[in-house]
This record gives sequence, structure tokens and C-alpha cells, in this order.
Amino acid sequence: MKAIRRFTVRPVLPEPLAPLHELARNLRWSWHAGTRDLFAAVDPAVWAASDGDPVRLLGSVPTARLAELAADEGFLARLSEVADDLRGYLHDDRWYQTQSAEPPSAVAYFSPEFGITAALPQYSGGLGILAGDHLKAASDLGVPLIGVGLLYRHGYFRQSLSRDGWQQETYPVTDPNELPLALLRESDGTPAHVALALPGGRRLLARVWLAQVGRVPLLMLDSDVEENDVHEREVTDRLYGGGSEHRLLQEMLLGIGGVRAVRTYCRITGHPAPEVFHTNEGHAGFLGVERIAELTADGLDFDTALEAVRAGTVFTTHTPVPAGIDRFDRELVARHFGSAAELPGLDVQRILGLGMETYQGGDPNVFNMAVMGLRLAQRANGVSTLHGSVSRGMFAGLWPGFDAEEVPITSVTNGVHAPTWVAPEVFRLGARQIGERRTEDALSVGGSDRWDAVGDIPDQDIWELRRSLRAQLVDEVRTRLAASWRQRGAGAAELGWVDGVLDPDVLTIGFARRVPSYKRLTLMLRDPDRLMRLLLDEERPVQIVVAGKAHPADDGGKRLVQELVRFTDDPRVRHRIVFLPDYGMAMAQKLYPGCDIWLNNPLRPLEACGTSGMKAALNGCLNLSVLDGWWDEWFEPDFGWAIPTADGTATDEHRRDDLEAAALYDLLERRVAPRFYERGPEGLPDRWIEMVRQTLTHLGPKVLAGRMVREYVERLYTPAAHADRAMTPDAARELASWKTRIRAAWPRVAVDHVEAATPAAELGATLALHVRVALGELAPDDVEVQAVAGRVDGEDRIADGVTVPLKPVAGPDAEGRWSYEGPLSLDRTGPYGYTVRILPTHRLLASPAETGLVTVPSEEVSEGGGVLMR
Repeated sequence: MKAIRRFTVRPVLPEPLAPLHELARNLRWSWHAGTRDLFAAVDPAVWAASDGDPVRLLGSVPTARLAELAADEGFLARLSEVADDLRGYLHDDRWYQTQSAEPPSAVAYFSPEFGITAALPQYSGGLGILAGDHLKAASDLGVPLIGVGLLYRHGYFRQSLSRDGWQQETYPVTDPNELPLALLRESDGTPAHVALALPGGRRLLARVWLAQVGRVPLLMLDSDVEENDVHEREVTDRLYGGGSEHRLLQEMLLGIGGVRAVRTYCRITGHPAPEVFHTNEGHAGFLGVERIAELTADGLDFDTALEAVRAGTVFTTHTPVPAGIDRFDRELVARHFGSAAELPGLDVQRILGLGMETYQGGDPNVFNMAVMGLRLAQRANGVSTLHGSVSRGMFAGLWPGFDAEEVPITSVTNGVHAPTWVAPEVFRLGARQIGERRTEDALSVGGSDRWDAVGDIPDQDIWELRRSLRAQLVDEVRTRLAASWRQRGAGAAELGWVDGVLDPDVLTIGFARRVPSYKRLTLMLRDPDRLMRLLLDEERPVQIVVAGKAHPADDGGKRLVQELVRFTDDPRVRHRIVFLPDYGMAMAQKLYPGCDIWLNNPLRPLEACGTSGMKAALNGCLNLSVLDGWWDEWFEPDFGWAIPTADGTATDEHRRDDLEAAALYDLLERRVAPRFYERGPEGLPDRWIEMVRQTLTHLGPKVLAGRMVREYVERLYTPAAHADRAMTPDAARELASWKTRIRAAWPRVAVDHVEAATPAAELGATLALHVRVALGELAPDDVEVQAVAGRVDGEDRIADGVTVPLKPVAGPDAEGRWSYEGPLSLDRTGPYGYTVRILPTHRLLASPAETGLVTVPSEEVSEGGGVLMR
């Protein structure tokens, strides 16, 4: 018979074992080896059966075993040591507490998904894993972060395969009471709630669950409460599921409800209120609208509140393509705001104006979440140097008149949380070299440019480590492959071949990620015969492990999965290439360390960062990738290979894929495999081991989430906190009024005349510029007049321009014009040119381009003051 209701009966631990509850409820166990080892010692068999989840473990251990442990002096001493270590971790000063630049008292970090551990399945891919690593690194550094997300009752889907290789999805229900979570409760013990008003007088109620991620609280909003109607209960049913209105409600709950949850949490716990709000992708963008509503309720007008909100907001974009951005019909958004729904105190048209695509090429009938995120944040960034450049070009329409490189979007290259992703064997090798505590600090806090201690590890130790990790991966693959085939309907008699799949002494390539078309899962199949020869080469064979999920609605992605699975099913090669379904954190933690090569072949420049290769690199795996994302930034031949791209405009997509696949095969045949199998005098692959050593020495410190979070603190969070403190109500009112005045007066701002005393056009000479400008109702204090100079191309476009401020020397004349002068040094040879421009300037602006206003000379004026010399 089937139960009609399901619930969890919690164990009652003997008093001496009470600290186990504390350890299980803090997710630090997911990256702290000592805590995991302690739980494994509770009952090794039950620990394995619980998939390494302490909450499940404690709910399954027999009472007799608990009584035995409660009397075990050795176990209790170990338990006390681990519990004391956690308390010290939570309360001692760390990196953040040593900062002298007055960083923010707290930062609220909003993301639609968080990948903390496989025991909390609230992620779909790279965005969620990155968010989880951000929280863990912030905890290690002592950054006072508050994470904000949603709790999805079904999480993301579980993937399996049909007999013919077609992806199938299931959505197992997760019970919050079985997860490492606790309800946020009011002082009287009742669950805390946040509510959103919906059209038609309805409301959306959500509970707040708390996951403790080391020092960082993660608030997760859950709409599956009895007080809601069926439709509202399902708002947090699935990650990235449902239609437009469903997604809009999720994003309103995340942004608006998330701010309310943060306020509730701070009120209940006394946690400092955030000075900085970080929007991780556009999904949480409504948080800025809620904060505007808070300030207008305190008496500020909309424009003043907008400036106050922008000062303390950071927006991170993760997508390099417009199709990756959530966009809603403006009428749908309008229906959910205003007097009959949410935020009745705000003018709906002002809310819509934040997300409308009012720029050239945009659709004014669409509400764009990324556009709103950028308009509500004074600081924005992409997630690699290349992605920052792509983002500046993609969103340049919001700053008309500025070159793309001047668009105020910077970049902070992603990193990965090494204690989560580094195999225990790799950690132990480092600890043997420099000690456990120094190794922990190197992996979590980071700070050094190089890990030179790796240079002292003997070649033999490195090679034995690599083979051991490869052998572990082989065992893992065989176990997972057998389970997958049983799901596909195979009987035990059909699976004898699985025991011969992969070889711990063969060059092993990994490829695992989501399966949108731009990641090109099947590029390796472009020439199946050539791939087969690589796999079956008698002297230098290659073996490949592939994993990945296609979005449930993406039939094109599912066809790619099926194409690859059918190739891996071929009896001739199935011992050399495998596809593992249901890619997730648990699989990834075995896959990255066990591979020798991590393959990545996206369409450049569509990979914003691509952190899987970073996780592999931290385990001594070499990267073989297209120069995209982080690899474009840090690639060197000393520690990997770059796949040449054929991205010229004259190359169609089929020919491009043919050329890049051929380049991939060539690299594997001629450079990668020979390097792996080549042996030196001691019988070791000396040159390969040296590449592993260079990877760990030079790439290791760069790819850390600790480095990434330190950059966020120093370059974005701290400046945002300073701006937030400076943006008092009076200052915000001043800035809003100034912007209104500037925008009204700007049409009458012009460059009237440019002339120069032209010396001999020789390197080192100085050009004296004389400029006359019309400022209309504005004064020189409102603007900056600049010369922009540099090399020019054949169309007189300035590249790598240098700006030189010009000073007012006279004015206004009878016609209201001002004269400006300044020297321009000719500091480079070759074709050279300059122009003049006028920008608004104010002490509270974070960027000269912030207002999106700029005036340059008209064509008539340019004729007298344009390109100087050739």
C-alpha cells in the first residue's frame, strides 16, 4: 500500500552526541574534510547509503549505534575537537575583519539558484554552482554576506535515458524537513512569512527557510504553504519551469520578497542591515524596485529613491547572448504592479521605464530584466575579461554616444571554491608539503600569485596521484554506467561488458556541462571515423567521459544528447567513450579530479566564463579549450592547449564546425596524446608532469573563488558601501535634481569651435588646443570638456584613446559660450587623431558615462578640428 502522507521522524541524540546536530545543520561539512570524516565514522555503511548527507545519516543510524558512540571516549574527543573547530571558524576574525578600507557592514546576495551541495538540490548549472561557491568563499573570508534565493519543491529535474538514448526527466519532491534547513521563526516560535499582493485581491505568502553556509545565512523562500491557493503554492515548484507569468511571479518573489525576508531576518536575529545589494543575474532585479518603495514610504520621491538605491547596488550579468535574458510582455508586468497589486505606492509607468528597451534596436513593448538590473545598479560587471567586453557591446545602447569600451560594465572573472572541488588526495599531497593549515588557507583565502611549493613535489608523487584519481574515476564510471543501463531496461546478463569500460592507464578526457547548442556537445562526433581511430589507437588510445543535461523544453539539445549516446552505445567503442546521465555536483566531484584533459569547445565568444575547467585545473587536469571565457584570459602553452577558432564572417556554421573539429582532432593526435604517452629516463611522462605542475603553480591561485570574492569586496562592494553612505537623503535629492536639470539642458550643449596651434608632427611635441563650447543654462562645474586622442584607423576611428581634461579660461561671452584650453602631447607615432567632447560631471557619479549623455563636435566643427596627421 502507498502512504497518503509522508514526514520525517527526527532522531533523539544522546546528550554527549548533541554537537552532531550543530555540525549537520551547518553546511560547512560539505567542504570540510574533518567534519565529513567524523560523520563517516558514525556508521560507514549508513553514511555511504545516505550519499554523504549528515541529516539523512542521523535519521538512519540505529539507536544502539548511537548509544555505543555516546560511550566511546575516542569518538567523543574527536567530536569535541571538530565542534570546537567549527565554533572557532564561525567566530574568529578572518580576512575581511583585517580590512582597513571600511567595507560594508553586510552584503545581501540574490540569486535564483544556489549549488551548495548535492544534499540541497537547488541548482541547474553554472550560475547556481557559482553562487554556491560565492557564499562558501565569503564564509571562508569572513565577508558578512546574506544569501537570498528560492526553495524549489522539485528542484531541477533528474535525468535518465530511454533505451534509444532519449533524455527523460523526473521531478522528485524534496521535503524541506529532510534537508539541512530550519524555518526562520519569530520570537514567539511561529514561522516568519513574507507576502506579495497579486492582482484581483489575491496574495502570495512564503515561508523563509534558513540554510547555514558556514558563517553565511542563506534565506530560501517557499510558497508551498497551506494559506496559499493552488496556483500560488506552485510558484516555487520548479527551477526555471512554467510560462511567462510563472517566471515573473518567481522573480517578484525572489526580488521583492527577498528584500522583505532580509529585513525580517535582520530584525529577528540582529544581523547588521545590508549596505550593499548584489543582484546575481537579472532574475532578482525587482529587489531594487522594492527598495525604492521602502524609501518612498519614508518620504523620498521616486527619482531621489532611485539614486539612493543605485548607489549601493551591484549587478552581475552572466549571459553573452540576448536570448539568455528574461524578457516579459510589458502589459503582464503592468498587471502585477500598482494600486490593484504589488507596490501600490509606485507609479507603474516608472517601474516599466526601468526595464523597457528604449534604445535603438530594442523592443519598447518588452520588459527586460537585465536592462532593469543595469539601470538600478551604479556598478555592474561581467564574469571574465572577454565577457566584460562582450557585455559592453551587448548593452551599449543604454549609453548612446559612448564607445563600447567606455560602457560602465567592468569584469570580475569567476572563481571556484577549492575546498569543495579539490579531491581529498590532492589536499593531502599539499598538506604533506606545506602543512594542513597552510594548505587550507591557500585553497580558501588565497592571496599569493603562485603556489611555488608545488615545485618541490617529486614527479613520482604527482604521477601516482594522477593515476590513483583516474582509477577512482574508472570505478565511478562503471558503477554509474551499470545503473544507467539498468534504468534503460538492460538485464544483468547484458552488462558484463561494463566491467571492462575505461582503463586507469589510458589518457582520459572529460566533457560535462549543460547542453545548449552553443556548447557543441557533439563537435567531437563531426568525423566519427577519425574519433573512432583516436579511441582505438593501439599505441596512444584516448578515452572520453561525457555528461550533461538538456533543458526539458529543448528538443534540439535532447537530440544532441541522443546522437552522442548512440555513438557511445556502439560495441566497438563503448569501452572507450561513455555518457553518464544526471550530471550534478556529486558526479562532478569525482569527474574533475579523474580526468587528464578537460575539453571545452563552445562557440566563441558565447561562454561567459566556463568554470568547470577551473575545477579540473585545481586537481592537476590540463585544459584543452577554445579561447573563450576564462581560458581566453589565462591560457598559456605551459599548462594546456587552445583550439583554434574559425569565426570569420565568411565562414558558415557547418564549415566552421568542420574546421574546429579538425583542429581538435589534430591537437589530440599530434600534441596531446604524444605528450601523455611519452616517457623520460625514469619511465615517467616528464613533460606531462611538468604541465601539471605549471597548472597548479600558476593557474591554481587565479581560479579560486577566494580571489574572486576578494575582488568583489575591494572593487565593487566597498566602493558601493562608500557610495551608499555618501548618498544621504539630501545627497540623493541633490543628485536626482541635478540629473533632471542636466537632461533638460543637454540639447543646448554644443562644441562650437575647435582649433589647435599645430607644431611639427613629431613624437614628444605638444599641441595647444583651444575649444569654444555652448553650455546653455549649465555652468562649467556641471561638465567636463575633454580631448580624446590616439591612433586612428582608416575610417578615422580612435583606438585606445587617452582623455585629457581641458580647463575653462574665459566666458561666458555675449552669446553665452565658454572657452577651454589644454595641452595635448603627441606620445605615439603613426596615424594619429583627436576629438573633443563634453560630459556631465558630479562628485556622486560612479562613472563619466553614468548619465548616458555626451556631446561631440558636429561635422562642420570637425572639419576644423578633426584628424590631425597621418
